[in-house]
Amino acid sequence: MVMGEAGSGSARRGSQPNGLEETMRGRLGRECVYVPSCRLGLFVALRHWCPPGGRVLMSPVNDDVIFFVVLAAGLRPVQAPLNPLDASIDVAAVPEETWGTLSAVLTTNLYGNPDPAPELRARCDALGIPLFEDAAHAIGSEVGGRPVGAWGDASVFSLSKHVGAQTGGILAVADPELRETLRDTRDALLTPSRTASELAHAVRPYAEAAVRRLGLRRAAWATLGLLGLAERDGIRMPLRPEALAGAVRAAPDLTAHDPWVRVDMHTYRQTSGPLRLHRVRRCLGRLDEVLEASREGTELLWSTRWARSPEHGRAQPLFRVPLLVADRDAAIAALARRGIVVGYLYDPPLDDYAGEEFTDPSPAPEAARWFARHALPVDPLRAREAVAVLERSGARPADLPRGLARPGATANGPGPSRD
Repeated sequence: MVMGEAGSGSARRGSQPNGLEETMRGRLGRECVYVPSCRLGLFVALRHWCPPGGRVLMSPVNDDVIFFVVLAAGLRPVQAPLNPLDASIDVAAVPEETWGTLSAVLTTNLYGNPDPAPELRARCDALGIPLFEDAAHAIGSEVGGRPVGAWGDASVFSLSKHVGAQTGGILAVADPELRETLRDTRDALLTPSRTASELAHAVRPYAEAAVRRLGLRRAAWATLGLLGLAERDGIRMPLRPEALAGAVRAAPDLTAHDPWVRVDMHTYRQTSGPLRLHRVRRCLGRLDEVLEASREGTELLWSTRWARSPEHGRAQPLFRVPLLVADRDAAIAALARRGIVVGYLYDPPLDDYAGEEFTDPSPAPEAARWFARHALPVDPLRAREAVAVLERSGARPADLPRGLARPGATANGPGPSRD
């Protein structure tokens, strides 16, 4: 049992979805453990491999929930310098003195664009520390001739993103001997399934379809705000530093950090009941079809003047394609008028958001700031609509500042691809 957590029984609440674990094992070639959310899977991995007080290198352009998971595990986030064109970790720009202080490295693979896993794997091997891959956006992406998630000691996948199940995740591990230990840790963290929550999850797809069909997205968000159910006033959730400092003092402790970790998904550690598992299985069965459609949409978006398009290789099936636009707010508004909602924005970077009390800042923060300010994550499944709207709106590409240009990069384009 994880220290500081109330166990919810060892009755193997999470052992029902063996079929899902087998399916993902077939895709990844690794042993897999089903978890109710990607964030819970990451907490399990961090607690298993990292001693409390350890330091974890991570991307500052990342979901704030992941930042709070690292804190909940009793670890110190260390923000990495980034490639300004895709927000991947810039391995060469991490100071040498930083590498020797780390307990682990956590990739992000933002929007499905892979981090340089082969180089990070080599660094971690030389240091004798674990590599964790957050593959929530990258279930179909590859790097170095292998699937994203096949490089780390552990990797976590979301079944809410490409799969579209709005629940569930996978923790994949390189060492198959650890599967039962990690299942036990997961089980100690689970809370019971609730009938009302299961029923709400079952009807959610139909409610969302009705909202889309009737064009009620804005009204739906306004209603959530009036009911006090919207937990973010802006892109980032409220930090509440005094309360967070108290939670950090209690770490490692997931429950103490629950007010932050649960945002956008209050069922993140709830046992998956039969209705949820049925939906996950059904959606997972359509994954290859979704990935192919995502690949086609990615290719189209990469061909536009707002994109960092690779110079060679087949397009990755991205979850979102980060177009780089001069005025993102105007572009978001133009898309919203046509019913295309832009989400998955991570601005400001985590070191600017949280401050030095809770994280070590990046030694070169400008690239992350520029990307976070200009990235427009477009759903490749709606690529044609989005391109038409952006063309009509007159959206301009963002000019990469000369000081951030990389070898082989142009003002509006990337250097060589790692695909």
